[in-house]
This record gives sequence, structure tokens and C-alpha cells, in this order.
Amino acid sequence: MQPEPHRVVASRTTVLAPYLYGAGIAPLLIVSAAGATLGFFGFYGFVLRVRASLAVDDVVFLIAIPLGVIAALAAWNAYARFFARHCAVPLETALGVDAFSWLALLIMWIGFLRPFGASATGRGIAVAMVIFAFVKLAAAARFNAAVRDVAITFVVSRAAVIVIAELAAMVVAQRPGTHAVVSTIPILAVWGRWDAVHYIDIASSGYYGTDMAFFPLYPMLIALLGKLTGSHLVAGLVISNAALFVGLIFFYKLVEHQYNRQVAHRAVFYISIFPTAIFFSAVYTESLFLALTVASFYFIREHKWLTAGIIGFFAALTRVEGVLLIVPMAIEWLRSPGARAVAQYPLEQLIRPLLGMALIPLGLASYMTYLWILTGDPLYFSHVQINWHRHLAPPWVSVRNSLTLLAHAHNGNMIANQFLELVFTLLMVALLIAAFRRLSPTYWSYMALSILVPMSTSSLMSMPRFALVLFPMFVLMGLWGSRPSVNNAIVAFSLPLLGLFTVLFANWYWVA
Repeated sequence: MQPEPHRVVASRTTVLAPYLYGAGIAPLLIVSAAGATLGFFGFYGFVLRVRASLAVDDVVFLIAIPLGVIAALAAWNAYARFFARHCAVPLETALGVDAFSWLALLIMWIGFLRPFGASATGRGIAVAMVIFAFVKLAAAARFNAAVRDVAITFVVSRAAVIVIAELAAMVVAQRPGTHAVVSTIPILAVWGRWDAVHYIDIASSGYYGTDMAFFPLYPMLIALLGKLTGSHLVAGLVISNAALFVGLIFFYKLVEHQYNRQVAHRAVFYISIFPTAIFFSAVYTESLFLALTVASFYFIREHKWLTAGIIGFFAALTRVEGVLLIVPMAIEWLRSPGARAVAQYPLEQLIRPLLGMALIPLGLASYMTYLWILTGDPLYFSHVQINWHRHLAPPWVSVRNSLTLLAHAHNGNMIANQFLELVFTLLMVALLIAAFRRLSPTYWSYMALSILVPMSTSSLMSMPRFALVLFPMFVLMGLWGSRPSVNNAIVAFSLPLLGLFTVLFANWYWVA
């Protein structure tokens, strides 16, 4: 157990409380300047989007600047307390260390300087946000072992994927045909392939046609962040990579709490280098869905039912499989001591778990209600899948169809795709069988349902990508990976295919 960090007693209601804690005048000025910057850019956005009178603009300006400063000081104070608690450092140290990250927000002003011009404001905001996050990450990694382990794996794996994708786009010829262009900047456009086009279209223009097959939370976040960055593609990339890091942190803590740090480290490493891990950095839902499902699982295992349910609600708004979280939550509750103490503590041991479980399907129900109003069909997200030759069918039908396609395939691309989909499906099923003995019912029940749902669509299309977010599979690998031969086999299987899939994805070849 980590030692309790040093506490500095002071009034939390005092605006200058961080300075009184002993952080010093320099950190206070840095954060205040960053807050003033945020206030100004909030005012600038208001002026651009709301055609108000000069008098109204003046009032907004006078309110925005001090409000930005107060908000920044409050956020600095709150994050420093969180940092001090989890990194076991004195509060004044946390305040001083974190203050440097706020310097990054001053980069926003570059958009108003020559030769960039005001048109570069969105890019300046995006760069500032990325640097702001990375400085905070570096500070946390210095003081916290879990963050350090995850950060190293995250940076190394993402750097390799990004370099390979960019080089592949420049050196290897794209797949013949006409492709959607989501950006005129080549280094960004490489991340907007296949389904990414749908998410960007939804964020830009709303739902229409087959786009309703894609759930709303991810494109909604892209639309919101895109207003700041000026680019929906950049917004999607920021969301995906930030969500991946958060997801890996929760995954690490989930496995560490149940097993140990070594198993957690291996599990995080294996999921980061899985052959389809390219989708973690693209404009796809994989990162966000992983973060939400693993976070919900973490709080389920901690028996924080309402928190788990709220996160599960958002998971079910991201992908239909998010609704499956209700099953492991129910199993974990029934296995917990609290389920046997319902009569004594009904509010704590019955009402909260039931509310948590009810919140999860509410996410799916919200989207179904929206579709019902829009199209008159609450299951339209499922029915529209017929455009990709998918429909509800027993799971063995998808295997039979894939084998039939493989037997009658006349070109290399179809043979390779069908073969990979079958191999990854068999891998998932084999690991599920092994999970019955090594993992708890909370894990293998979720794993079984997450395999069953896509297999019941009459097609194995995208199964290699669906395997990527099947995190209990990587818990099992983390347990087995203590043996050098198994570790070497996993790495030898994953890394070459990750490189190959990255090259293919970057050049518009179908991967998963």
C-alpha cells in the first residue's frame, strides 16, 4: 500500500488557495496566464459563431477572461490533489510539477502570429492540447509505476505503428480504385480509411443512409472536439489515442488488482501489439470502446455499481456489444458478499446494483429511441447491416458461409481475407475454451457473449478487429506469458502481422 501523501491544510474555497499551499508565485502566474488564454479563445469562438452586438461582445469578453482564470485555477487545484493522492507526493510538489503542463496552452496564440494567420487557430489548439496531455503524462509517469509501465508501452507501440503507416502511404502503391479523401494533408489522411469516413461524415453532417449502423457516442465526441480543433479528422485521432491510453491504464489496474504487476504489464503489452492494433490509432471506435468496457469492468470488480453502470451506459452508446456488460455485472453482484446481505442493507446491496445494471441497456435504448423517431424502426441499426450482407443467423452459419466463400474464391485478396477471418475466429474460440478454467465467470461470460454476437450475423467479417477489444483474452495471454516460450510465440505471431496489417490499412486494402 502506498503511503498517504503529505497534506497541506488550507481553505479550499479560497481562489488563491494553491498559492497559499506553498506552490509559489511562478506556478500561479503560469496557470493564470493559461486560464486567461482559455477565456480569450472561448470569447473568440463566441464571436465567430454568434453574431451579437458590440455591447454583448464586450460583456462576454469581460466575463470570459476572469472565468477562464478561475476555471484553470480550480482545475489545477483539483488535478493536483488527484495527482498527490495517486502518486504519494506532497500537494505543493504536485501543484508545482503540474503547473508546467499549463504552459502548453499558450501555444494557442501561434494561430494569430504570422505567417500562420487566424486560419491556423484550430491547429494551434490541437497542438496545445496534445502537448498539454503529454506533459501531464510525463509527470505522472515519473512518480507512478503503473502510469510509467503503460506510458512506455503506449509510446513505443504507437510510434512504431504511426511510422510504418506513414512510410507505407508514401512508398507502397494504394489499392486501385477511387477512395474517399478525408484530408488534404497526407500524414493525416492515412488514418481516415474505411469506417473512419462514416464517423467523420456523421460528425460533419449527421445521420443518413447506412451511417445509422454506427452508434452515436464516438461521432458525437468528434463533432464536439472538432469545433475546437477545426478538423474532425484531428479530433478523431485525439479521441482515439487519448482513449487508448486511458483504456490501457484501467486495463493495467484491473489485472494488477486481481493478479500482479507482471501479468498486468504483459497483458497491456500484448493488446498493444495485437495484429489489428492499428485500429487503436485510427478514427475507429476500438479505443473508446476498450476504455469504456475496461473501466466499467474495473468498477464492477471494485463493486462500485453505479459508476460501472454509468460507464456501461456510454459503452452501449458506442457499440451494441456494450450492452453485454450487464451480464458480468449481474454475475459479479450475485457472487459478492453484498448479495447475501440484501435484507440488512437494501439500499447499498440491492438498489445500487440494480440501478447500475439498468443504466447499461439504457444506452442502447437511447439510440433505439432516436432511430424510432428518425426512421420508425428502432432496430434500424441492425437491419441496415444487410448492406454488408449481414443478418441474424445461428453462429455456425457464419463459419459455413466463410468456408464456402473460401472454397469458391478466385482472387488472392478474398482468399487471404476469408482465411484470416477464420483463423482469428478459431483463435478467439480456443482462448474462450481455455478461459473457462483459468478466468472467473465474470470474464469468460463477457468473452463468450462478445464472440457469439458477431458470429450470429451470418458473416465473420471484421472478426480480427473485434478480437482486439476482447480484453479477457489478453488477461489469459498475460497469465501464460510468464513462460518465455509462450511469450516468444505471442510476440512472433503479433508483431509481423501488425506491421503487415498497418501497411495494408494505410493503402486502402481491407484488413478487418
